[in-house]
Amino acid sequence: MIDSAPDIHAAANRVLEGHGIAPFTLSEARGFVGHGAAVFIRRCLAARGLDDDSALQAQVLQQFLDIYEGAVHLTQPYPGVTACLDALAGAGVALGICTNKPEGPTASVLAHLDLARYFNVIVGGDTLSVRKPDPAPLLRAIRQTGAEEVIFVGDSEVDAETSRTAGVPFALFTEGYRKTPIDDLPQAGRFSHFALLPALVDRVLGDRDAPPVVRSGADC
Repeated sequence: MIDSAPDIHAAANRVLEGHGIAPFTLSEARGFVGHGAAVFIRRCLAARGLDDDSALQAQVLQQFLDIYEGAVHLTQPYPGVTACLDALAGAGVALGICTNKPEGPTASVLAHLDLARYFNVIVGGDTLSVRKPDPAPLLRAIRQTGAEEVIFVGDSEVDAETSRTAGVPFALFTEGYRKTPIDDLPQAGRFSHFALLPALVDRVLGDRDAPPVVRSGADC
């Protein structure tokens, strides 16, 4: 739904440079995204040969989170997202978010982009003691929507595995953080632009009334 990698990249480099650690390119930072902030920082430090310094890892992680909480200015929705959400909400679809991004930064970026009005349910990476690909966060989001029929929208291997273990159909956005070939990921359908998602929801879930859609965020 959103591309937050530029903000993640900027926040990480700001912290790393403060420790005299060489910065990363945006492309490199994108490759570290997917399993939450702690794994992201661990991957950054490992790439610089510093993964065995647990004290440094804890310090860098906390400093990163302090910045990341309000890091919204470089984050943008993918093209067509607002029109897509308008169409789904107008059709009576219940929308929720299940993301590995912590709840605080998730709420901040949704407010900044004027997207919070679409979502009554947000389950973040720190809502439970586990995060995706454990199915528990997605199942919690589904319960909170009151959904009986659900489609989970995501862009990564983590999202595909979460959907599989939760036993719900998965719609793959092909232009996000995925590294695995498209055909290697379990999916009920795929789309390359958000203008195509409402029709995909209709196709996957048929003519059911007001099918809820639980969406992944662009995760750290």
